[in-house]
Amino acid sequence: QVQLVESGGGLVQAGGSLRLSCAASGRTFSRYAMGWFRQTPGKEREFVAAISRSGGTTYYADSVKGRFTISRDNAKNTVYLQMTSLKPEDTAVSYCALDLEVIGHTHAEEYDYWGQGTQVTVSS
Repeated sequence: QVQLVESGGGLVQAGGSLRLSCAASGRTFSRYAMGWFRQTPGKEREFVAAISRSGGTTYYADSVKGRFTISRDNAKNTVYLQMTSLKPEDTAVSYCALDLEVIGHTHAEEYDYWGQGTQVTVSS
């Protein structure tokens, strides 16, 4: 089965930047879309960004568009989320996910594999 491992979370001041990474196992990583979600206590898991299997198509939540960039390196079986101009409301556990389709979706229930999450904390 597919395994996903996130890294790169941490504590940053408002206005700062972080880059999250998600390493995936398996030979078929390049065949599937990937997404990033985040979740805070008491709230549903929220869509952040998604990328097609080739990296040619991306989707972003309105709340992060213009600040976050999703990318992938299929040779390294890794997807990235570059986060800039971070705000306190970006504080959450961030998860990467794999969708067994060419282009990812924006709903968490449509993804098939999930990482363990990495904490992002933005101080004000």
